[in-house]
Amino acid sequence: MSLITLRQALDAARAGGYGVGAFNVTDMTQVEAVLEAARETRSPVIVQTLSGSSAHGSDELFWDLMLRTTERYADVPTVLHLDHGPDFETCRRAIAAGFTSVMIDGSLDPVTHRPATFEANIEITRSVVDIAHPAGVSVEGELGTIGGSETGEEHKEIILADPDEAEEFVRRTDVDALAVAIGTSHGAYKFSSPPDGSVLHMDLITEIARRVPDTHLVMHGSSSLPADLRAVINANGGTLPESWGVPESEKARSTQLGIRKINQGMDSHMAFTAAVRQQLGQDGITVDPAPYTRFGRVAMQQMVAERMHVFGQAGHAADFTVNA
Repeated sequence: MSLITLRQALDAARAGGYGVGAFNVTDMTQVEAVLEAARETRSPVIVQTLSGSSAHGSDELFWDLMLRTTERYADVPTVLHLDHGPDFETCRRAIAAGFTSVMIDGSLDPVTHRPATFEANIEITRSVVDIAHPAGVSVEGELGTIGGSETGEEHKEIILADPDEAEEFVRRTDVDALAVAIGTSHGAYKFSSPPDGSVLHMDLITEIARRVPDTHLVMHGSSSLPADLRAVINANGGTLPESWGVPESEKARSTQLGIRKINQGMDSHMAFTAAVRQQLGQDGITVDPAPYTRFGRVAMQQMVAERMHVFGQAGHAADFTVNA
């Protein structure tokens, strides 16, 4: 089997001086698109999903299908990662399902959805580490809050990570990776103008990386929101607002400053949706979802493969010993 842990993937990325894209998926055609892109580019990859994000009736069904699909890609070093686990129980379920990495998002109170206290964040994160590490599973924590919304429902304020707190947080939790808020934002609307140094605090990456040299840093909310894809979506019934995301050049630069895991959701979903909407607009007869979904899968695969080259992970599958 090709499964590896997040720690294994990011240790190799640090040694090789590259980043690894973590691509959010919500159905099996998207899982296939990401794994095919990784095979095509000979890349290690992080396939990640949010609890409750699929159209299936249960997480466990979708998660089992994801796990079984990775078995067909024995030549692709794959991390199966839970993104933004909201609580201990969700992380426990993901570990039991066979995930090799989980994120516990202790930066938010799961009841009030307001920023959690630093001590509460440490407590919940440490509790997940205590069950994950004995099971051979990596853990990602979060410090500060990433803006926007992962689900499109609620929008969170941005609270930048603090280097002093990052150092203490890592020491007390023993996380393998740390998502640090540097001004990025989740969702299809990020910035009202191209972001610059007053918005993206890239200097925080350098300083925090210096403080926690054995913990891998993660950039969330880093999609670029391509204008050409937004135009296709809106020309075929969409209503996406004009918005700017994180430029590809900044994502590539971040891997040289200390970022190792780069989360990507909106870009690949925009590629998928643009292709589906365009096909539906051209074919008013077909009601079988397979033909238009196929167009979405191919478009997403192309997008993901492009990002793998930008992040530098292309060609690095050989860094790992897998069962080809």
